Amino acid sequence: MKIVNEKKINEILEATRNPSRNKILEILKKALKKRGLELEEVGYLVNTEDPKLIKKMFAVSGRIKKEIYGDRLVFFAPLYVSNFCINDCEYCGFHRRNPAPRKKLTLEEVRQQVKILENMGHKRLLLEFGEHPKENPIDYVVDVIKTVYSTKSGRGEIRRVNVNLAATTVENYRKLKEAGIGTYQLFQETYHRKTYESLHNGPKADYDRQIFAHDRAFKAGIDDVGLGVLFGLYDYRFDVLGLVSHAQYLDEKYGVGPHTFSVPRWQPADTVSWKSPPYPVSEKELLKIISILRMAVPYTGMIISTRERPEIRAKAFEIGISQTSAASRTSPGGYGKEEGLAQFTLSDRRTLDDVLKSVLKQGLLPSFCTACYRKGRTGELFMSIAKPGNIKNLCTPNAILTFKEYLEDYASEDVKKMGLKIIDKQLRNISDKNMRKEVKIRLERIENGERDIYF
Repeated sequence: MKIVNEKKINEILEATRNPSRNKILEILKKALKKRGLELEEVGYLVNTEDPKLIKKMFAVSGRIKKEIYGDRLVFFAPLYVSNFCINDCEYCGFHRRNPAPRKKLTLEEVRQQVKILENMGHKRLLLEFGEHPKENPIDYVVDVIKTVYSTKSGRGEIRRVNVNLAATTVENYRKLKEAGIGTYQLFQETYHRKTYESLHNGPKADYDRQIFAHDRAFKAGIDDVGLGVLFGLYDYRFDVLGLVSHAQYLDEKYGVGPHTFSVPRWQPADTVSWKSPPYPVSEKELLKIISILRMAVPYTGMIISTRERPEIRAKAFEIGISQTSAASRTSPGGYGKEEGLAQFTLSDRRTLDDVLKSVLKQGLLPSFCTACYRKGRTGELFMSIAKPGNIKNLCTPNAILTFKEYLEDYASEDVKKMGLKIIDKQLRNISDKNMRKEVKIRLERIENGERDIYF
């Protein structure tokens, strides 16, 4: 079974050029059923250039996101652990040719960084490692994960650790599973084989090793994976179809689609010679991509990072994004001090509190929830709840409870005032009277000092 059929994708893109208005409206009507779209239908959408139709697409994808996930927006922070890397990727600041000094955190430095993030209020981390068998062996990765989970600062704790790690073996994925990771995240970067191979030098240049990594993770028992594309490396229309094709492949083969899509665009980095990427993607095109992916694979969480400007992030939250990083740093040891070698340039450097203030003004509900992973609602069980659109019945109550913790322990006065109003509004929106009553009881328990209460 092929993950990506390049010939088929190119034929679809050619056959769906210049779509009619009626065709797009027909696809949007189908999308509202929240059962996903076929590749050909995605082809019509990526070939749409009419601003009025794109506006309709945004309205539909925004409605789908709200119906599945409600108003909640999950927050996390990346923690760059090591920028040692043996690959020479043309687009990345960590590439082998970069002569800048490299940094690998000791376990004590990991603890220091984790405490800084906990004191901000973060409960979820995404660990990032360069690929280097000597400096970043799997046992080191596992020790870092264990250190993160065991580090506490006041009432702060990290309850879920996701990992972005180079493609590896089934045996190594088993070690990650045993260490208690949440999502295993790995991007294909681009699904176009020739372009992929031309942009990489080193072990990562093996296209098949990269694209079948999630299969090996499933074989090792990891049933929660994240996919992504680095937009700008190749024609975004091709890569959107490649991403959807990969999701459909996993769903068909394992009965479990991706837990998340990530949609980073290339950003400048130290010693990367590009003034712009080979296939530039505009902010408007990025928003179109987000909207299409939300319609094509509606159950999947979608992530946007601090690569993007605050204004674009805010719009993305409305039309499809359900998870976001905040107050990020992209160099090892970068929290609380001047950054060293960074992987890429950030466009949103606001504090977590400032990002929350903006999100609350939009009427969204910030969430620091990790309940599904700790309740075992992953893989097929998660899909059985998410695909019918029922996940918000758990997401909203858990978001309320975790945000209440943030308001009690970390929020500025402005955010606390705004946040309490949003919680009151979200409580009223819970249609199940018994659930609403139970959430109120648990909110009182949090006010009285209890923590980590979830459904």
